[in-house]
Amino acid sequence: MKPVSAFILLVTLAACGADGLPEAPAALSSSGSGITVTGCASAGVTMGAPSTDGPARC
Repeated sequence: MKPVSAFILLVTLAACGADGLPEAPAALSSSGSGITVTGCASAGVTMGAPSTDGPARC
């Protein structure tokens, strides 16, 4: 069992860096992340009759 474990460890370590030196990712042209979150959220209990204007808006 020890020779098999040693072989697996050796193969795993040999695979490190097999694709060359690490390279930094290319700089993005925009300063933002490209994610936009909009809208509103609410939670709670509403008491009373519903309004005639429809659901409440944020």
